Amino acid sequence: MPQGDRWADEPATDLAARRDAIRQAAGITGADPGELLEAALTELDGAIDALAAPDATLKAGDGGLGGADPAERRLLHAAFQRAPVPLLLLERDGVIRRANAQAAALVGIPVGYATGKALTAFMDPSSRAALATQLAAVQRTRESRTARCRVLTADGPLPATLSADLIELPGDPPLLVVTVLPGSHPATSPGTPAPLPVGDDVIRAMARRMDLVSDVTRLLLDNATFSEAVTLQRSARLLAGELASWVIIDIERDGRLRRQAVTGPAGDLLGIVRNSDPGPETVHAQVHASGQPVLLAHAEDPSLLGAGPDGTPLLLALGATSVTCVPITEGGARYGTMTLIRLAAEAQFGMADLGLAEQLGGHLAVALRVDRMFRRQSQAAESLQASLLPAKLPEIPGLELAPAYLGATRSPEVSGDFYDVFRTQDGWAVVIGDVCGKGHEAAAMTAAARHALRALAQASDDPAEVLTRANEVLLAGDWDDRFVTVCLAFLRRHGRGVQVRLGSSGHPGPAVVRADGRVELIECGGVPLGLFPGTKPGVQELELSGGDLLFCYSDGVTDARDSQGGYFEERLADELAAMAGRPAADTVRAVQDRLSALAGGELRDDVTMLAIRVGPEPG
Repeated sequence: MPQGDRWADEPATDLAARRDAIRQAAGITGADPGELLEAALTELDGAIDALAAPDATLKAGDGGLGGADPAERRLLHAAFQRAPVPLLLLERDGVIRRANAQAAALVGIPVGYATGKALTAFMDPSSRAALATQLAAVQRTRESRTARCRVLTADGPLPATLSADLIELPGDPPLLVVTVLPGSHPATSPGTPAPLPVGDDVIRAMARRMDLVSDVTRLLLDNATFSEAVTLQRSARLLAGELASWVIIDIERDGRLRRQAVTGPAGDLLGIVRNSDPGPETVHAQVHASGQPVLLAHAEDPSLLGAGPDGTPLLLALGATSVTCVPITEGGARYGTMTLIRLAAEAQFGMADLGLAEQLGGHLAVALRVDRMFRRQSQAAESLQASLLPAKLPEIPGLELAPAYLGATRSPEVSGDFYDVFRTQDGWAVVIGDVCGKGHEAAAMTAAARHALRALAQASDDPAEVLTRANEVLLAGDWDDRFVTVCLAFLRRHGRGVQVRLGSSGHPGPAVVRADGRVELIECGGVPLGLFPGTKPGVQELELSGGDLLFCYSDGVTDARDSQGGYFEERLADELAAMAGRPAADTVRAVQDRLSALAGGELRDDVTMLAIRVGPEPG
């Protein structure tokens, strides 16, 4: 500032900003109450001075370096750089103009790295507000000030004493000269950065990083549920335990970033961060928009991570001192960002950490692509499967109908199982079948078989004739080696009972559960449709009385087995006998529960069931 300008002209907004910073710093874990109290009193002193002497002006000193010759300037520059203590020259706003070799070595950075950065970026967050106050007091009073602080070094925070004074150069704005006297720091020669680990330390660090990549890869490959939310939350939890104190993952939804997973120290802050979606000014949004990673070894900008609901910057609330943010991107597709945060007690992030984070971000992107691909396939399969099954079974007077379909646990593909119930000329037809294989081709053959059986059953109520002609239709199609097993039953009311004419082409015969508890497992035989011309289906006729139940099923029921290899087929008759006389829906539900319990929730094949129970005679 030129001579004669007033320090008292400092805007009141600057004073208010420092006041707010002190208040926010008081809530940071590890803040020094004495240090903050001293800062508050200093601000109070400044306010009193401004009120008591509003016209006071500061006079510039008579001496200066303006007239020094080049040799003297070089001498002073060398003295500054070789000074045995850390020295820094600051602009009035606290931005570093010069830092000598000892200052660079103390912080663990190359000489020149600090230029253009705020001094507070290299301080523990709990020290920043008090330091800003003391620097402002030096400028206001032109008197040197001393403050306790904690410097962020390569090995973590280091207690130190900071001294600041004002120097004025003719024709130039005043500068602050700052000396940092650490309580203890590694002995390094001027200009030498903090030593890197060597030998075994390097090998251990590399092994640790390789183990971390392997752990994340294993976690992503083990995502059996193909759940995006589970993938991201587990990944964040793993990285928070190994690489950073806080891990934040933001994913693009509906054109903007949404907070998806947050892991950090337990407490109220966890919920606050979780519920704070990143705004356009945050590092998350900038990295996502540009697709380029950001490494902030000394994070200082309070708006970097956004703000909580009460307006407190998250950078200050978390006590974040080092931040790295990488895009979650793969093959040009941008899914979101992953942000790693370290606190003052930890070493700052370096280029090796950034490279590791980028690699892990790429792994996450691949996992998200696979998860979304399988989810789309699963949704398509579910829609296609639903189109192959009747949306609703008809209501038949005097009969109870109860269907069930369970897809194989680990197969997202379309199943070949199907069932159908429809009216015929003088009664009703019930069909249950299974196409060999899975996928779209199996679904196409399922649709062809189902519609062929429906059409043919309108012209004939003879199950043998219908199945024979359906075999001819499927043989005429180009289905390669696929085939269909089918059980077809024509039902016609006969007095108080129901007459059943059964036809089977290689499908498991139904079970008849009598009202008195007797169970008959029907075997019809026959050859699957679509394999050979001229084959004859198996046929049978039976009568159902009131309370009797016809239980049709696919081979997924009988082939289900437990961990010891025991098949459900061996228990089917007993389970059905225990449900004698019960409603059709109860029977289907009970068999379904027994199946799941036997198989431990892991069904190897699709399961289809259809129960028809004879009720009272209509009217």
